[in-house]
Amino acid sequence: MKRENFRSRLGFLLVSAGCAIGIGNVWKFPYVAGENGGGVFVLFYLLFLVVMGVPVLTMELAVGRASRKSAVLGYKALEPAGSKWHIHGWFCMAGCYLLMMYYTTVSGWMLGYFFKFAGGAFANLTNQATDGMFSAMLSNPTEMTVWMAVTVLAGFLVCSLGLQGGLERVTKWMMLGLLGLIVVLAAHSLTLPGAGQGVRFYLLPDFGRAVEQGLGKVITAAMNQAFFTLSLGIAAMEIFGSYMSRDNTLAGEAARICGLDTFVALMSGLIIFPACFSFGVTPDAGPSLIFVTLPKVFTGMAGGRLWGSLFFLFMSFASFSTVIAVFENLLAGCIDNFGWSRKKAALVNGAFVLIASLPCVLGYNLWHFEATLPNGAVGQVLDIEDFLVSNLLLPLGSLVYLLFCVTKWGWGFEQYLEEANSGKGLKMPRALKPYFQFVLPVLILAILIQGLLR
Repeated sequence: MKRENFRSRLGFLLVSAGCAIGIGNVWKFPYVAGENGGGVFVLFYLLFLVVMGVPVLTMELAVGRASRKSAVLGYKALEPAGSKWHIHGWFCMAGCYLLMMYYTTVSGWMLGYFFKFAGGAFANLTNQATDGMFSAMLSNPTEMTVWMAVTVLAGFLVCSLGLQGGLERVTKWMMLGLLGLIVVLAAHSLTLPGAGQGVRFYLLPDFGRAVEQGLGKVITAAMNQAFFTLSLGIAAMEIFGSYMSRDNTLAGEAARICGLDTFVALMSGLIIFPACFSFGVTPDAGPSLIFVTLPKVFTGMAGGRLWGSLFFLFMSFASFSTVIAVFENLLAGCIDNFGWSRKKAALVNGAFVLIASLPCVLGYNLWHFEATLPNGAVGQVLDIEDFLVSNLLLPLGSLVYLLFCVTKWGWGFEQYLEEANSGKGLKMPRALKPYFQFVLPVLILAILIQGLLR
């Protein structure tokens, strides 16, 4: 079967960026920045994105582009005879399924809040009533299941239409809409009274404040966020490497994807921090920032129904772009490994993900329980699934991709470098080989150990 390709370079960049851009950018980045004192965190985040994120992204894309296959067969095509690197490909598939088992629920929350704001459900609510909207949604298994199911069915419908006709066409318009919305929302936020104080907190590095927070804690949080924001380690990006042309170098394409990803993360902060400071809301509210704190801000501002609707439409676009990108990886894996048609792969995976997502939905109501995770955190089904993906499969998978590309026991540095530098654009310097072989693995290992133990 002939391998599908993107219709255009713009399509590849927007789909790949859409995979990276998700709740990690628009939900996690602002609240982690708030918890870690703002400007200094952002500075280190940008630094680690360059020294860790871009190199590992080029490696995942290189495996895909050189093999023209999804994770398992991609490893098989490039690994030395008799080696077992391809086993990691099955863990990548499992990681993508596990990610979607809770990500579809959170994406459903975004969609649900968009319709609530657009329908006027938040109009004239007191702060206490606004607080109760989120807990009411979590306690309602029917509502949560409906929004999750809409996300899953819409995602697989898009992917069933093919790479060009479905994923590329829909993501292109959705990403352009997302980028337009984020600029409008940020511009509006900057016009609010007291917005300047929020911008200063967010973008001006204050090392005194960072020391108060604990400089080591701030740097570690920035390293974690920069690493996790690109969804590396479970072949979510590798699949798009298998569809891309060899016209441009991978360092240049990775830099562009990181640029779009970072732009959305930074602009999300420009929406949230000025609004928080304008309305006297603390920006370190943690995960509740989006669903509890910000709705109060929107209901308190002029035209709040409109701005709240636009904000959660933007959030829905950001999360859904990741959903359909990962769904594409699942379909490609089934097509490559089992010889299924795209329609069969969409139907089987759609049914499986619908059922597999129910424990996360029901974990907030009918099946509610609390478990202590290895890192000391207490949570329910979503937290357990997120812990396994974020703290184990992503860093461990990235370490495997890195070692595969830079050691003599895997594909090897020379083969990786040749693939990465094929085409025109930014070249990966050979002088970085010692850094890739000896420093970067230690940094990733540090993230893995810290994520499991902290």
